Amino acid sequence: MPLTDVAIRKAKPKEKPYKLADGGGLFVLINPSGSKWWRLKYRIQGKEKLLSLGTYPDTSLTDARGKRDEARKLLAAGADPGEQRKASKAAGADRAANSFEVIAREWLAVKQPEWTSKQFEKERDRLQNHAFPRIGGKPIAQLGVSDIRPLLTHQVSQGHIEQAHRLRHQLSRVFRFAVATERAERDPAADLRDTLPARNPKNHPTITDPSEVGELMRAMEGFTGTFSVRCAFKLAPLWFCRPGEIRMAEWSHFDLDGEHPTYKVPPAIRKLKKAAKENPATPPHIIPLSAQAIAILHELRLLTGHGRYLFPGARDPRRHMSDGAINAALSRIGYKGIITGHGFRHMARTLLAEQGWGAEALERQLSHKEQGVVGVYNKAQHLAERRQIMQAWADYLDALRVGGQAVALKSSAG
Repeated sequence: MPLTDVAIRKAKPKEKPYKLADGGGLFVLINPSGSKWWRLKYRIQGKEKLLSLGTYPDTSLTDARGKRDEARKLLAAGADPGEQRKASKAAGADRAANSFEVIAREWLAVKQPEWTSKQFEKERDRLQNHAFPRIGGKPIAQLGVSDIRPLLTHQVSQGHIEQAHRLRHQLSRVFRFAVATERAERDPAADLRDTLPARNPKNHPTITDPSEVGELMRAMEGFTGTFSVRCAFKLAPLWFCRPGEIRMAEWSHFDLDGEHPTYKVPPAIRKLKKAAKENPATPPHIIPLSAQAIAILHELRLLTGHGRYLFPGARDPRRHMSDGAINAALSRIGYKGIITGHGFRHMARTLLAEQGWGAEALERQLSHKEQGVVGVYNKAQHLAERRQIMQAWADYLDALRVGGQAVALKSSAG
């Protein structure tokens, strides 16, 4: 007699498991614990087997009968429903093992030794924030253009065109890794290369008009932050190096008392690939120190010279100043969006070039790498000229600050 929901609900546990049959091999097993398990008994190739169909009431009587009917269809076709289930689970596990997220994380692990920790975090976070939530669980071999395009169009619709380009490039690298490891056939992200709007390159805001530079110098002179930050603020335009090379500077990197006072920026804090940063043969970048910079450093040494960093963090002196300190100071004096800490590099490069200093010496002072064959073979440092440049630049900024007649900066070497 077929089962009813009422009969199953009222079935009480006994000391030993017992069955309530429904028909067609389907029954519910009542356990001493009170749990009620659906089972299907069937025979194939002369052997009796059992197939679990779930628990009651999570799997209702109607659902259990539906599963029974599906299993019997397989039997009628000569297939073993138990083996079919195992195959489906195995296929599901294989799809999970070859999901986009799993393979992308493998790729990140392969590339991590080549990157700095900051670069690794950027690459990982871009995938975690923009790709994994939408396509992370899908088998990478099944992903196509229609899956990738919405990720990119969303970035474009938000106005993040540069981010869209970077995301597409990163997705393409993951797909190529999957192809190389024989888990995908092609790279669908490559097909979307020409569908994105052109990048809008944005240079760091800067000032190159001499009279406006003079106004900036006077405004900076009036900055009322902490003494340590004021010193960093004054040195930023004098050195026009990358902001990280200021905030991470250590006293051990400086020679203030030698014949040619210098700041030797170690490879570890320069803008280099990780391999170059860690290569002991990579030389430091040399910043000749002007008399004005030396005077600031002598004052600063009285305050922070007993520690590691020129500019220790406000909360933890064992760490260096935060990366937003210079820009925050510029914002406080009313120059937010007008110039950034990085903008001092553009300012110096433009004005120094206009005054006749050699391009090679300027590029060396900016720690720019020359492209092509010239960059491979040209190892000249132009230190003598760069010492002149740095002192002349400091004098020029002083003249602009006091509002006097700015001297023309001409290279004695040229």
